[in-house]
Amino acid sequence: MHLAYPAVLSALLFCTGLYGVLARRNAILVLMSVELMLNAVNLNLVAFDVWLSKAARDTLHSGQALTLFTITIAAAEIGIGLAIVLAVYRNRGTSDIDKLRDTAEGPDSGAPAAEKAEATA
Repeated sequence: MHLAYPAVLSALLFCTGLYGVLARRNAILVLMSVELMLNAVNLNLVAFDVWLSKAARDTLHSGQALTLFTITIAAAEIGIGLAIVLAVYRNRGTSDIDKLRDTAEGPDSGAPAAEKAEATA
């Protein structure tokens, strides 16, 4: 099999994930898009590992080992990311990224500092 087939599939997966990260506003869909991007990287690692091992007669399989590390990191990222998204949803009532702000900011965070100082005095 040619190297172009998994490379094109990986590029399509990565572009789909990138579009999902840039265009979606739901935090869970953004996490799913990041997973698509990581799976595209995993596909590239395995495809290039197979291609290079055929060319060099190498049996080290370092691309497949790196893929296992990437899968482990992705699982940890999804676990922690989903826990954060659920906590934010419970506190704020929404998982829309545009509506989420830093917890230190208040409802009138867009006001200049002088107006804030005047309002508190």
